[in-house]
Amino acid sequence: QVPLVESGGGLVQAGGSLRLSCAASGRTFSSYGMGWFRQAPGKEREFVAAIRWSVGSTYYADSVKGRFTISRDNAKNTVYLQMNSLKPEDTAVYYCAASYAQYASRWFKIDGYDYWGQGTQVTVSS
Repeated sequence: QVPLVESGGGLVQAGGSLRLSCAASGRTFSSYGMGWFRQAPGKEREFVAAIRWSVGSTYYADSVKGRFTISRDNAKNTVYLQMNSLKPEDTAVYYCAASYAQYASRWFKIDGYDYWGQGTQVTVSS
């Protein structure tokens, strides 16, 4: 069983919106936090947002603050990334990840996560 499965990517015009979903299964829904990262062609994977399962505390990269919202549905073991006011520079493969690290300070980097999804493509046209 795949631990994390993303969905919701696609092609959208600049200024539009998309909502990504990440369904957690198995051991991943006993993790402390969930994060979203993205990787554009030729660039390193970068942090986008993270959320604590228990109390819903959220954290964002400066580049998406005010435009993206991370949320979770504990009953469905699902994390969402609502992306509004999309820009061409938001084009990337978006990955969700699960972290067993208790402290949120670890959630901003790739090595703070224990499981990764397969990624979903988001393309924003100008």
